[in-house]
Amino acid sequence: MNCQWCESDTARETSDTVYWELPDGTKAIEIQETPSIHCLDCGMTYQSDETVKEIEDQLFLIDTSKLEKSMTYAELMAAPRLLKRNYFDFSQ
Repeated sequence: MNCQWCESDTARETSDTVYWELPDGTKAIEIQETPSIHCLDCGMTYQSDETVKEIEDQLFLIDTSKLEKSMTYAELMAAPRLLKRNYFDFSQ
């Protein structure tokens, strides 16, 4: 796997804690055990575009007022949705 930042081939899949601002901008939450990529050469840890989209879509589709300040990625993704999909995402 190549690093998106330094293009080294030492990037590896891992999980990490990330902090995400809610779509309405009211607060940020901690998301533990988030699928991530870590580069052994440059030290950068980041999330794939697919993971970022999954998180952002889920936060848009659930009742964020019921979220705890901290949760795991699996807990976030298992939260019940108010809508079936993000009808405002025109990239599909």
